[in-house]
Amino acid sequence: MSKAKAPARRQATVSEDDGIDLPDAWRRRPWIPLFISGLVIAALVGSGLLIDEALKTPRPTALDGCTTSTQIAPHQFISRQPICITAEHKYQATINTTQGAIVIQLHPEVAPVTVNNFIVLALNGFYNGMTWKTDDMVAQAGDPIGDGTGGPGYTLPDEPNTTPAWGLGAVGMARPVGAPINGSQFFIERAAWPGKGPTAVYNRFGTVIKGMNLAQQLSSPSDKIISISIQVG
Repeated sequence: MSKAKAPARRQATVSEDDGIDLPDAWRRRPWIPLFISGLVIAALVGSGLLIDEALKTPRPTALDGCTTSTQIAPHQFISRQPICITAEHKYQATINTTQGAIVIQLHPEVAPVTVNNFIVLALNGFYNGMTWKTDDMVAQAGDPIGDGTGGPGYTLPDEPNTTPAWGLGAVGMARPVGAPINGSQFFIERAAWPGKGPTAVYNRFGTVIKGMNLAQQLSSPSDKIISISIQVG
């Protein structure tokens, strides 16, 4: 007795109506989902730009005109920064670090080009995220390369001065031996300068007035600059 043959199984087919139940308008106009996707992507990009804008360093009204010279590469500029500070104001910088906030009184009365340069770079986020290079005597930052040789693509002129004197909390600009002053690397003196003090010009342009204990705790390579804000008085 022969066995009855089982009917052949039909493979399941998927029709256009299976799956997601799309609105009739979308079926008639297949470009609509693409259009909506484009709007969503644009909204996400826009929100990202807004977040990025919100994270920028707050800019006092008196410093609205502090824009950089032409930028030719990341952390590189075609020339020194345009002057935007005035003699009628006093300026302080708050360096927010991974150790805490260090407040510096700036001295444009003796180093106007250096102070202006520092302010413009700080307001435009140049120093954000940079690491500190430290030893017993100084904590130094502002090198976009990270090996002690980097700068913004230009150097600064010498601005020699005898007051305020060098000492604990003095802030100056780095300079290689026999070379011009670096355009972005600055240091905080956190121990007495050996001997009678510096024998070269380092453009003493600021003094730590708050957070000196934090400056003394900075350590490389773990500590970084989070941001720098400028206060105008």
